[in-house]
Amino acid sequence: MLSLGAALGLTGALAPSAAWSWAPSGSIAGTGTGIDPQWVWDDEIDRIMAGVIDAGQVPAVNAAYGSWVNNDDAVPAGLPPELRAYLQRTTRLPDWADVGKLRRAADYNRRKDTYFFVIYGIGGGIMSTVIPREAKSVYWSKGGADMQDRAAKTFTFGYDMAELGGYEPRGQFLVTANKTRTVHAAVRHLLPQSPHWRAVADERIPISNHDILVTFHSTGTFAHKKLKEWGAAGSAADQEAFLHSWQVALHLLGVHDEYIPATWNDAHAQSAQILTPILNPTLEGRELAEVLLGLTAQVDLGVTRGFLNEFVRYQLGDQVGDWLNLRRDYAAKALIRTAWPAYVGFREGTVRIMPVTYYMFDQFIRALAMAFLNKGQDGKTTPITVPDTNRP
Repeated sequence: MLSLGAALGLTGALAPSAAWSWAPSGSIAGTGTGIDPQWVWDDEIDRIMAGVIDAGQVPAVNAAYGSWVNNDDAVPAGLPPELRAYLQRTTRLPDWADVGKLRRAADYNRRKDTYFFVIYGIGGGIMSTVIPREAKSVYWSKGGADMQDRAAKTFTFGYDMAELGGYEPRGQFLVTANKTRTVHAAVRHLLPQSPHWRAVADERIPISNHDILVTFHSTGTFAHKKLKEWGAAGSAADQEAFLHSWQVALHLLGVHDEYIPATWNDAHAQSAQILTPILNPTLEGRELAEVLLGLTAQVDLGVTRGFLNEFVRYQLGDQVGDWLNLRRDYAAKALIRTAWPAYVGFREGTVRIMPVTYYMFDQFIRALAMAFLNKGQDGKTTPITVPDTNRP
């Protein structure tokens, strides 16, 4: 049986979570206060969004958000003045962002698109259900009641981040990231009002800087590790550019620069401290995983479920599969462990001579997935909206 520690390539898995000791010298800031990010949130936008919710202004905000899409769009005049002024300041790249690296990262995402599709969707997406705080926060928030819609919104975040030109004026990621930041602030105000969440939570306010970093490690850092395992990580410059796109994304989501890893070595060291030791099953997580893995039954009547279960085990290990009660399909297991490495090897060997073919295939798959998740409304995006209530 493949253990969780082996699946994630770390020793000491499931050890008690240690006190925060990651050195800020390993961050993009190079220095810092050393304060545990579990006690750091996003004070200014948290205060603004609490006021928006309490004043009943969420419908007006969501209506205004509908016309705010591209990075060079003006922040809508229909927003409450304080929120509009805030977004005018934050919907821009940090001074330290390197546009050249961001462009290279977009091209890297284009070349690795199918890998990211399975890593983020089947790997990181299901890993999120065994991150106790994330599973509980998602389940008891409004989004937890409609996981197909929430998955579509998460897909939009990743799509816009990876899109060619996503960080540039014609792109959409700066807007998407800032909308997501306001959603996080809304959830931080709403969830503490939920008696259901309070009954199971071990934190008084959700989505701290620590929680956002954990999510990054379950997606970006996990993706980097898997690509290296599969022999598909690319050049050092490609990997550095990929990390840079995540560094900017974390900054846009309100993570302080002193916590954002400067290198992949720093990222993996941070992940070893704050992600792997906390992974555990919860009732909420099991239900969310079942909903997510069951979504495709709408179109295939459950035919691919065994394959999905085994792909989760292939990426995350049997311990996670057992935690989530994923039924075994040994034929699918054998196929995955033979066919996937062969596919990766063939793709890596031919991508230089057939880049357009792979790109068109990847775009087709992404469009189908997005159209399915948002119930046919769009093949590229799903509107990100601010909640005004918790799980019904």
